Amino acid sequence: MAIQDKTRTIPGGIAETQINPYAMMLQQLDMVREQTDIPAGIWEILRRPERALEVSVPVTRDDGTIEVFTGYRVQYSSARGPCKGGIRFHPGVTADEVKALAGWMTWKCAVVNIPYGGGKGGVICDPTRLSRGELERLTRRYTVAIFPLIGMRRDVPAPDVNTNSQTMNWIVDTAGLLSGEAVPGIVTGKSLELGGALGRREATGRGVMVAALGVLQRLGMDVTKTRVAVQGFGNVGSISAQLLAQCGARITGISDVSGAFHCPRGFEIDDVLRYVATSPGHLLAGYNGRGVEEIKSDEVLTLDVDMLIPAALEAQITARNAQDIRAKIIVEGANGPTTPEADLILGERDVIIVPDILANAGGVVCSYFEWVQNIQCFPWEEEETNQRLAQILQRSLNEVWTLAEKRGISLRLAAFVLGVERVASAIQLRGIFP
Repeated sequence: MAIQDKTRTIPGGIAETQINPYAMMLQQLDMVREQTDIPAGIWEILRRPERALEVSVPVTRDDGTIEVFTGYRVQYSSARGPCKGGIRFHPGVTADEVKALAGWMTWKCAVVNIPYGGGKGGVICDPTRLSRGELERLTRRYTVAIFPLIGMRRDVPAPDVNTNSQTMNWIVDTAGLLSGEAVPGIVTGKSLELGGALGRREATGRGVMVAALGVLQRLGMDVTKTRVAVQGFGNVGSISAQLLAQCGARITGISDVSGAFHCPRGFEIDDVLRYVATSPGHLLAGYNGRGVEEIKSDEVLTLDVDMLIPAALEAQITARNAQDIRAKIIVEGANGPTTPEADLILGERDVIIVPDILANAGGVVCSYFEWVQNIQCFPWEEEETNQRLAQILQRSLNEVWTLAEKRGISLRLAAFVLGVERVASAIQLRGIFP
């Protein structure tokens, strides 16, 4: 399957160029195949999701009208454990996007060696056009539609783009009412009062920070002399920026969907966070700190920095802009932000890329911790969560780095090889039923 660029119009009349993420993920798998001796039949299993569900989600709007949304839930693999993956509410959601994200979750959980498979869900909608009541009704109806698939031993959703702890609270409540019993472990990313884990909100950004510091250490680079640009200032990007700034890094570029900003002397990240906390839509638009200049949105990717953290959506770094990237280190906070073509271009320029399935795995690792605590009915202290998170990610980075050096391949290819081989091994050990 070839990757294709195509222009489409998403709800709201916005024209965008879309790269097929599922084709992108399959192309990455094809590159992995050259590095392994996995049997052909097992490869056919690895290239397909176990189950893909499309649902209609009718919602009564506040004005009494009914609007029907389309939702998806994909279970890519359960060979290593229950499927695990977030739910996103976004106008650009497609079936292929959800399949790709579920696949990436499969390899991600295997890379960090936690007992999960991969899943993902999404609803095609623009949350900014929905009231809180409409969002609640959408979430609960979507939960009803996917309820036959999810369960704490089958498929465990979590927050993703435009969803949060409140979304998970609605899901766990709806699922509990449908099942007639308490089911806190059916989702992760809940509020603390409903069984959420301390440190979960910061976990993905903290994992990006751990990966970034690990690479800097291996390259002998001083974090206090490192300039960093962050694309996407949502939960992952903002926390990554905050934690790296606390370690002494200089954050010189930030952006979100509302705009991009450059500050050569380094942003005062706490000031930016205070602004975003009260700005319309919690966006960067209108920020005017000391020494800050507004730039074009795509320029944040090509700033003169040492490290780039793409933490927005997939397919942001492509063959069209890869030559213009000046960062020598890319730590992927988003899922699939770099296309295979861009990977090749950046690899020829010796740019080091810490891939998404390793760099942003902090969220799913902490979700695993939350799930374990729900099963045991025994909460942990935040310090214990952060320590265990750092240990797992440091070990995983070391395994990927060692494999990359041993085989003379990129970190991305090494991470995929490690993850895919672990999933393939689980499939072979289980055998094919019947």
